[in-house]
Amino acid sequence: MQYAESILDLVGGTPLVRLNRVTRDLGSTADQPLILAKLEMLNPGGSVKDRIGLPMIEAAERDGMLKPGGTIIEPTSGNTGHGLAIAAALKGYRCIFVMADKQSSEKQAILRAYGAEVVLCPTNVPPESPESYYSVAARLARDIPGAFKPDQYWNLENTLAHERTTGPEIWEQTEGRVTHLVASVGTGGTISGAAHYLREKNAEIRVIGADPEGSVLSGDTARPYLQEGIGEDFFPGTYDPAVVDRWVRISDRDAFAMARRVTREEGILAGESTGTAVLAALDEARLLMAEAGRRAAEAVFVVILPDGGKSYMSKLYNDEWMRANGLLATTGAVVRIDELLEGHRHGVDRPVVVVARTTQRVGDAIALLQEYGISQMPVSEDAEGDAVAGLVGSISEKALLDRAYRDPSIVDRTVGEVMESPLPLVDASATLDEAFALLSGGTPAVVAVAGEQPAGVVTKLDLLEYLSHRRS
Repeated sequence: MQYAESILDLVGGTPLVRLNRVTRDLGSTADQPLILAKLEMLNPGGSVKDRIGLPMIEAAERDGMLKPGGTIIEPTSGNTGHGLAIAAALKGYRCIFVMADKQSSEKQAILRAYGAEVVLCPTNVPPESPESYYSVAARLARDIPGAFKPDQYWNLENTLAHERTTGPEIWEQTEGRVTHLVASVGTGGTISGAAHYLREKNAEIRVIGADPEGSVLSGDTARPYLQEGIGEDFFPGTYDPAVVDRWVRISDRDAFAMARRVTREEGILAGESTGTAVLAALDEARLLMAEAGRRAAEAVFVVILPDGGKSYMSKLYNDEWMRANGLLATTGAVVRIDELLEGHRHGVDRPVVVVARTTQRVGDAIALLQEYGISQMPVSEDAEGDAVAGLVGSISEKALLDRAYRDPSIVDRTVGEVMESPLPLVDASATLDEAFALLSGGTPAVVAVAGEQPAGVVTKLDLLEYLSHRRS
């Protein structure tokens, strides 16, 4: 019979698989390096972080820092928590994991499924802030009796775990032919540990770090980004900067798009950081092909895919979330509102914006709607002109009909008495996506603004007509 004594015995030994389809971007297959993906999502907890959970716990037990009945407290983006939670479940420890609130709801739910407690902290605060998840975890570890914080960012068992397992696996699986190691970087433990081992075997192996825009690891200015589990706003002690030969910096939009491509084209359900790592591998492959020509085909790339996509269903694989965060390309992603307005006005003889006046008779305003074939107008309190500052309301064909049908005398009142709220303003240079975000709710139209003047009114029908003509 073949079986493992516990789930912990199944950590590591993840396979390599060739990437065949996303590599088509590189051109001729005959001229490409062999690009192999190491599938860390096949670990029991679903990520590369399974490798470090047990070693950090056992080291703490040996040093007397973690005793029976103790509590494990760790700041985590989720995956390290999963690795620790698996080991803690078998060893009987209580777990409290502190996470930034940008992490997916699936990651939080998985940690709770193991019986762990989850504490959420704001994402957009500096690491030294008392609200940061680093600071909160440190405070809990200090105040709870019997608590131990593995601290993956400074615990060298993180790096050593990959030196003992990940590096040797890659060397053995490629029969020593690996020439390039590519990994997205967070704590730096994976890339540092694996690189230390591989460089002992072959000092010529080239190591490529993949980093989000907004991470300081690759030299960028620290700022918020949406990729989870990688990139940092400080330099962890588990990261050895000497191992990285070249950094490739990846935007959120590109990382998320590539992760979805890996899933749909390679059949590998990928997490966000997989997109980052694969893009870095492709970028390095292009560079090698440009420099080495046909000799590039002799190279063997191993790119570490840190986790799978099951933890990102509510984000990476949710089209609405992707659109709301500007990550999913849409029809209007590159089309400006003023371009739509220009095409809409072509061959039409009417003012740029038809404006009603607060002192105008409702019946006269209705006549304007009919004359120009429009369904709503902004309302200005200025007797003349249509400056944005004077827009105080709006009227619409639908609202006027509802009121006039019940009370025909309304047509003799002033527009100021019956007008509705002003239409939302949007810059004329903005994309159609921004107009769509407003119009997809209950807003019937938006006023495009150029400087201090309205540049036009965009309605739902305008967008529909644009889409219809684009398809034809």
